[in-house]
Amino acid sequence: MRNFVSALAAVAAGLIAPADAVAVNPLPKPANITWGKPGAFAVHRLELKAPNHHVLQAAFSRATKAFSELNWIPQATEAPPRPFAPFPNQPGFATSIPVSTGKPSSTGKPSSTAKASSTGKPSSTGTPPKRLKRQQFANYTGTLTTVNVQVENTHATLQHGVDESYTLDIKAGSSTIEIKAKTVYGALHAFTTLQQLVINDGSHRLIIEAPVSIKDAPLYPVRGIMIDSGRNFLSKKKIYEQIDGMALSKLNVLHWHIVDAQSWPVQIDAYPEMTEDAYSPNEVYTHAILRDIIEYAGARGVRVLPEIDMPGHASSGWKQIDIEMMSCIDSWWSNDNWATHTAVEPNPGQLDILNNKTYEATGRVYKELAAIFPDNWFHIGGDELHMNCYNFSNPIKKFFDSGKSMGDLYQAWVDRAIPNFRRHANKTLVMWEDVVISPDAAATGVVPKDIVMQSWNNGLTNIFNLTRDGYRVIVSSADFMYLDCGFGGWVGNDPRYNVMANPNATIPTFNYGGPGGSWCAPYKTWQRIYDYDFTDGLSEKQKSLIQGAIAPLWAEQVDDVVLSSKMWPRAAALAELVWSGNRDANGNKRTTELTQRILNFREYLVKSGVQAAPLMPKFCLKHPHECDLYLDQTALHKKA
Repeated sequence: MRNFVSALAAVAAGLIAPADAVAVNPLPKPANITWGKPGAFAVHRLELKAPNHHVLQAAFSRATKAFSELNWIPQATEAPPRPFAPFPNQPGFATSIPVSTGKPSSTGKPSSTAKASSTGKPSSTGTPPKRLKRQQFANYTGTLTTVNVQVENTHATLQHGVDESYTLDIKAGSSTIEIKAKTVYGALHAFTTLQQLVINDGSHRLIIEAPVSIKDAPLYPVRGIMIDSGRNFLSKKKIYEQIDGMALSKLNVLHWHIVDAQSWPVQIDAYPEMTEDAYSPNEVYTHAILRDIIEYAGARGVRVLPEIDMPGHASSGWKQIDIEMMSCIDSWWSNDNWATHTAVEPNPGQLDILNNKTYEATGRVYKELAAIFPDNWFHIGGDELHMNCYNFSNPIKKFFDSGKSMGDLYQAWVDRAIPNFRRHANKTLVMWEDVVISPDAAATGVVPKDIVMQSWNNGLTNIFNLTRDGYRVIVSSADFMYLDCGFGGWVGNDPRYNVMANPNATIPTFNYGGPGGSWCAPYKTWQRIYDYDFTDGLSEKQKSLIQGAIAPLWAEQVDDVVLSSKMWPRAAALAELVWSGNRDANGNKRTTELTQRILNFREYLVKSGVQAAPLMPKFCLKHPHECDLYLDQTALHKKA
């Protein structure tokens, strides 16, 4: 609160430049934001002047309700780190680091620029600044009463590539907030930004701190998160909560991994028996629930990308149709011998690629769901096919015995399944990258280039190879973006934990500095996500094939109780990465700059009903950059 009050006081008194004075710090950071001369606006009841469009009207109502009811006071504001006492001057020890440059001082004393100023910044002794008298903003530069929205195309639908750009302008002395957008979805983002600009001045008055001009547009058309309701059921209410967080952070694709081998929780009229493999009758997504979620998301500018994983990760649901089209569903998944495992986790199962019934069933399921989900994209899975599983299929064993490979078998799926899906509903198909890049099972023939590949393995290497080969790519690299990593293993009866002493103190081992059962450990922090330069090494042509990024949260250890805390606010780091990037105007990493912004945004999420986890002790919110590893604020400017 201290820094916030100081910033507000500075705006009112005109003491410092508004870019340094304003307390608000919207996330994601706009592509271009320019603050005018100091002078706050009062915000009273706002009237909307806009095209008559239900999405616009509803979004405006939500935004104005939010800042009226939340009465938001920024909880973490940006400021330079204060000076610190130098380490005692002894041979071999560094001298002090002044705040202004981040370089050691030749005198061993803080530089003069680190002294306290009239703005309430910390003094050179490190003592807290004297709190300025709270300003009541009696002299506003204006009172805002109207939001004027101009939209060029009110008929554009929420599909891949829809224009999401907008401008927002508030001029000194004006009573109007001017918003211009190509489509209603750009206007939605403008409302979201506005929602973060309007704050409580500390005396229960709503203000915008200064005139401002914003010109904003996303870097990528795909900006999303992935939820998994196949391992553990997720309620409609909790899915709504994720969509609320997405809308606030301008994420626009909810990748929904609906089913998996463990359960089938979605209604299929063509095969009603499939939901016998739901966890309970109360844990089923009916068509009505699906439509509710799609409508809720669409009203907030979020596309829902459904995924039915095929032909791997298949057991529940499918086996209720015809057990003959299944393989290895009764095998022991690990075989107590990893060389002969039939699945990467329990329970095993894959669709029999050589069984004609497989194509009838998958085609009918796809057709029914494609008619419910309006998005032009549909995800058909395709990851982690295991040859060992197919040793339980007599037709496929004969296929292998004839000299054919696992890649040949996967090609048989591509050659039959893809045309079959397109006959039922001609949508853009999305697949996991395994189909073309798996070292064990990649298809050996032609995989259509119009299939969008979701890349999850080997980071930059796979991204390079996929784009080199002409595929459009969604980045979901596990080394940077898997939000379920680092929570340890979950399979039972695991003797690897039964170790009482470190078997090798010189290197990390399973329980001592090692993964502890999490295959993709360590935990992916918000900084790890934000620092990912996933276009490194790509040509301009290759870069043009990158559609954006989606952060998956696989749900072996996730349900309603922990969903939001594992998703947020780390997903907000991805949101800014794919909206406006991770670098400043000089091309330097701005991760350190994001710190206070994401700490503040976490508090905003919580107050908005999204149960985001804390990232740091609350001390760090109140003391900018005192929780940094390096006082040198240019540390991240050096490429690792």
